[in-house]
Amino acid sequence: MKVCMVAYTYYEADNRVRRYAEALAQRGDEVDVFALKRQGQQKVDELNGVRIHRLQTRVVNESAPLTYLVKLLLFMFRTAISLTRNCMKGRYDVIHVHSVPDFEVFSALIPRLLGSKVILDIHDIVPEFYASKFHKGKNSMVFKTLVLVEKLSTRFSNHVIIANHIWYDTLISRSVTKDRCTVILNYPDLSIFRKQPRTRHDGKFVMAYPGSLNWHQGVDVAIKAFARISEKYPQAEFHIYGDGKELDALLKLIKELNLGEKVFYKGLVPLEEIAQVMANTDLGIVPKRALSFGNEAFSTKIPEFMAMGIPVLASDTMIDRYYFNDSQIMFFKSDDVDDLASKMESLINDKDLRKSLVENSGAYIAENNWDVKRNEYFELIRSL
Repeated sequence: MKVCMVAYTYYEADNRVRRYAEALAQRGDEVDVFALKRQGQQKVDELNGVRIHRLQTRVVNESAPLTYLVKLLLFMFRTAISLTRNCMKGRYDVIHVHSVPDFEVFSALIPRLLGSKVILDIHDIVPEFYASKFHKGKNSMVFKTLVLVEKLSTRFSNHVIIANHIWYDTLISRSVTKDRCTVILNYPDLSIFRKQPRTRHDGKFVMAYPGSLNWHQGVDVAIKAFARISEKYPQAEFHIYGDGKELDALLKLIKELNLGEKVFYKGLVPLEEIAQVMANTDLGIVPKRALSFGNEAFSTKIPEFMAMGIPVLASDTMIDRYYFNDSQIMFFKSDDVDDLASKMESLINDKDLRKSLVENSGAYIAENNWDVKRNEYFELIRSL
């Protein structure tokens, strides 16, 4: 089978896109990926049997909706040309388009007319994502326009994948029928995220946040909470990995709180390297704000930490309460600096509690991982 992935993302760092692409390549399918390019990367490359076509360089610095939109439209235009050119050499059986944005799916117009089946995979539900990113209300004209784009995009697609069950309910209520929509969570890939030996033996207690640095992720809340306990626990450090719009503000906050020797920004690292980073972590921190988009966006890092045998401290968002319970991860009240600081302190002091969380979360991962669930995706591909 010949399959193509389209994603406005850095392929090497996007676990969800890589999971699909590499699973197909491992079973013998021919897989192309059209994605973003970092400075210094080759335009065409190969990784684990997947051909990567890097179409556009991106710097994550969008401060206004128009700037963001222009970059998305340019990527769609370039993708449409590349897809059409490749299809003329040999039609894709399936084109799997990853959103954000939803309208990227229209880059597959010509291939769809030539017989390719098209999947729209909604990682982040766009109208709510946009409302959070640029502080727009649900009654705004822009939000309503994005709902219309969502409807058009889902109707153009042969099938829609959505990233969690809460968004599934939202989507089928306004844009797509149940028979054309499937939930596939961000299951951890155990070939990457698994228990492995530590390489760090320095006596420190390292907490880590790996992920996007956007406001709804609440990393500033974690920094402020850590500041409350840092002097009491000199062995404790907080490490931050990722990139995003809030990076400069977070670095400024670290400086203002005089945490330069205790809180470290480590940059954006490849997927394989972040797995080793997580293996050397004592506590995973997932401090999302339980507001709008953040309240409903499933955190990939929670099950990845679980799969690696690392205890997790996370905010009590609706989505994480939906999938997990207090025996599996420790929750704190979202956006509550004092409560997060208190829970950090509890987990630093209580080794048995950390062990209990790891044991209970391990049982969840045994049933909810990509090795177990990938056949759901293969069956969807087969049915199309």
